[in-house]
Amino acid sequence: MLQNLTMLAPDPIWGLTADFQADPRPQKLDLIVGVYRDETGQTPTLDVVKHAERQLADMAVPKSYRPLAGNVEFNASMSRLLLGDGANQLERAATIQTVGGTGALRLLGDFIKLAHPGATVWTTDPGYVNHRPIFEAAGLCVRDYPWRQSPDGIDVARAFHGLADAQPGDILLIHGCCHNPSGIDPSAEDWTEIAAFCAKHDVIPLVDIAYQGFGDGLGKDAAGLRHLVETLPLVLCAASCSKNMGLYCDRLGVAMVVAPDVGAVANTMRNLENLGRTNYSMPPEHPAAVANLVFNAKTQWVAELSAIRARVSSLRTALCDTLERQGAPETFQALRRHKGMFSILPLSSVQMQRLRSEYGLYGSDTGRVNIAGLRAADIAMVATALADAAARP
Repeated sequence: MLQNLTMLAPDPIWGLTADFQADPRPQKLDLIVGVYRDETGQTPTLDVVKHAERQLADMAVPKSYRPLAGNVEFNASMSRLLLGDGANQLERAATIQTVGGTGALRLLGDFIKLAHPGATVWTTDPGYVNHRPIFEAAGLCVRDYPWRQSPDGIDVARAFHGLADAQPGDILLIHGCCHNPSGIDPSAEDWTEIAAFCAKHDVIPLVDIAYQGFGDGLGKDAAGLRHLVETLPLVLCAASCSKNMGLYCDRLGVAMVVAPDVGAVANTMRNLENLGRTNYSMPPEHPAAVANLVFNAKTQWVAELSAIRARVSSLRTALCDTLERQGAPETFQALRRHKGMFSILPLSSVQMQRLRSEYGLYGSDTGRVNIAGLRAADIAMVATALADAAARP
């Protein structure tokens, strides 16, 4: 049996991470995987999460099986976080806990295949490296549309031109904020045009919001999603707690379907639960229980998250300032307008490979780098390396 398996190449992100780990140079720098790191180079556990986990240990709640939809209280809190506390659309939301945001994407992929097997999923180019494999594994056709910078947001005209072949019932996969990998987010006007496009062409948006809180704050980062939900009858959403709660390896997220009316919610939930049941049965309780306590300590959580967001923003500014002083090409200054962890550097794959071989500076061949992986102490070295790489095509 095993001899029939296709010989696969390493995952593009984790294969590069393995190369980084094998690099013996002490001054190497990992800007590959999308995790936040502090000035020591470590990914910290939030204090509010530490306190919640101590509370749970003291409570010693039995670890018996939970419902197929996961933690009901957590699902309700996530619905409010995404749609707003007083949103009228909350009663239209079918929300199920998933194994991380990636698990939410796959569950929604299976849901789309079940409900509309002929749908094409349209994803951004450039886009999250795992979007296409997830939806193709669910048996769906996947096509790209261009995601490019405009002075105030994205070039919506170019995006819509790339979506010219979209058919009614197709899925428009769009990042809710902090686009991975480009860092280019839509403006409020862009979101209005996106909603109008979906309405006109009967295209269903699927919002992947993995970085809520890392752009402009928890509420502002959900503004685009909320506009779509207020405007359109049907919206899908995959959300993650990996970044904004730091629960990376605990794998906590939700899949949400905002249905056209309340009457469709119960059957939508049953179908989502059945898809989860035939995959992993039920999601883990521990991270959801932690998140519930974090929601109850929202003031502390928001303060810690705001400090993280401010630090990432300051790293962006410091890097761009240093590049400007060093006379690096003006194209690097686009990084100032980006949101969240990621940006794509204006460098070729050869130049990115040179950064790895000569400077031990690890980003992907596409130019994608994790700004949140920098330290203030690294800025001067990184700027020098980038300027040197840019000077040698």
